[in-house]
Amino acid sequence: MPRPVCLFTGQWADLPLETLARKARELGYDGLELACWGDHFDVQRALQDRAYVARQWSVLQDHGLLSFAISNHLVGQAVADRIDERHRAILPDHVWGDGQPDGVRARAAAEMIDTGRAARLFFDAAPQAVKEHLERTQRTVVVGFTGSPIWHMAYAFPPLPSGAIEAGYAEFARLWTPILDEYRKLAVSFALEVHPTEIAFDLASTERALGALGGHPAFGFNFDPSHFGYQGVDYLGFLRRFGTRVWNVHVKDVWWSPVPTPVGTFGGHVEFGHDGRHWDFRSPGRGRVDFEGIVRILNQLDYQGPLTVEWEDALMDREHGAREAAGFVRRLDFPRSARAFDAAFSE
Repeated sequence: MPRPVCLFTGQWADLPLETLARKARELGYDGLELACWGDHFDVQRALQDRAYVARQWSVLQDHGLLSFAISNHLVGQAVADRIDERHRAILPDHVWGDGQPDGVRARAAAEMIDTGRAARLFFDAAPQAVKEHLERTQRTVVVGFTGSPIWHMAYAFPPLPSGAIEAGYAEFARLWTPILDEYRKLAVSFALEVHPTEIAFDLASTERALGALGGHPAFGFNFDPSHFGYQGVDYLGFLRRFGTRVWNVHVKDVWWSPVPTPVGTFGGHVEFGHDGRHWDFRSPGRGRVDFEGIVRILNQLDYQGPLTVEWEDALMDREHGAREAAGFVRRLDFPRSARAFDAAFSE
């Protein structure tokens, strides 16, 4: 089976799953990576109503779609973050509660454990084609964010107190290890989308995050090259270094300027799509990411998971872009050769 071409539903949460599933099939996708917001995947309903996961699979299958991962970026963000009013807009009411930071973080951690339990129920109820795929990849994956207690220290002024960064990684490990321990018991893997604002946002910070967790076997990565490119980070190098822990791949492009611009890498407090930005997310194939190089390394790694379009482009109609992106990924991907191209010379 070729790598499935999927669509991440996070940017489509305004649409009911039934509507989005119909559109996704028409746009050319094999499956959906279901976000745990909107009505696409409700963690608590999955745990409380055993018929719920069957209904979600029924909606997908009625439109010829499969699913190979679920995502809970928004709740995961609150586990290790310094909580403020921004989080209220992204969290379910039962996680936000009274908004007191320690309570929010504790409830977010509990919800992430529940997400692993719900994922186990969901994929245990999957159609045979999905079960066979998961057997090949040896992974049942929840994608998400971790948050970071030290992201606000990324630019070190005022000067950081001695040991502040080390303490931040230790705090991250203290908060996430119990979640990951539960995932290990469930045979579920957590794939962090390495990303600015997370505990890991480039190769150096990823090394520190893994080290803080002692290389926890339930902790790996969702690879999204768009978050590396505009930072000037070697995203092909990330695959070479951490490829055995890349358990999910998002296909998202980004453009960054080769010359100085009025709005720099930090974004200038302007919206995406603003003229003069140094970088902007683009529909796949319309930015500067070397997807050809990515696919070749994924082939060397024998990555068999989905290639999932996370569609973001502030200046393009999303249905036009998602259709174009599905075609782009299908043209881009190719299987690895089972023999050397020059093997026939000796025959």
